[in-house]
Amino acid sequence: MNTSRGACGPLLASANIARMPETLTKGALYIVSTPIGNMEDITLRAIHLLGTVDLIAAEDTRHTKRLLIKYAIPTILTSYHDHNKEEKAPVLIQRLKEGQTIALVCDAGTPGISDPGFYLIRCCIEAGIRTIPVPGPTAVTTALIVSGLPTDAFLFNGFLPKKRGARLKRLGVFKEVPATLVLYESPYRLVKTLQDCRDVLGNRQAVIAREMTKIFEEVMRGTLEELMARLQAKPCRGEITLVIEGYRSEK
Repeated sequence: MNTSRGACGPLLASANIARMPETLTKGALYIVSTPIGNMEDITLRAIHLLGTVDLIAAEDTRHTKRLLIKYAIPTILTSYHDHNKEEKAPVLIQRLKEGQTIALVCDAGTPGISDPGFYLIRCCIEAGIRTIPVPGPTAVTTALIVSGLPTDAFLFNGFLPKKRGARLKRLGVFKEVPATLVLYESPYRLVKTLQDCRDVLGNRQAVIAREMTKIFEEVMRGTLEELMARLQAKPCRGEITLVIEGYRSEK
């Protein structure tokens, strides 16, 4: 008797159910994660939703347009970014109240993490509008899992303050936190940030994750001082995520 067919039957049935198109919730904001670099990292669910919502609110419509072209998605785009969020949010809220479905996307990764998507999400919650997450790539966890540093506890801070005094003060808060620290940083401020981290936190182990999932992806490991010396000799470009070892007691 062939038992393999019977064993696989329920699995195939489950797979078929999983592939059924998702029915959109009218008047809902879908928070859709998009690739941080490699366009093939998008989920099947994200492709389906982006192709069936009434409108896509994008941080950079030119950037998102390339993604839509690749996957033959015809949905209309509208801009929603840090410079127009206060005037654009009420317009989007009104459309949602009228029963339209809107997908919120950022330049790359998951909306709401260190970007203006947070503002619209909060506005929707306050207006009683349903917000539905569509999980996917984010630079935070991508850099963390490749860092080799502990992942059982981590603290994400986004971008540190631009002014040095405020930056040092913020780092001081993290000095004795026993969790891996994850930061975003501009390549133009990276050396200064590494120096400030060394001065406040000590010469800890750290990882620079650059251009994750892109052609020039690079992971640099070493102490804060070693990384500083390396970048002073050869500056780097691109999207940067900095992962720093957490506080360890000297017991």
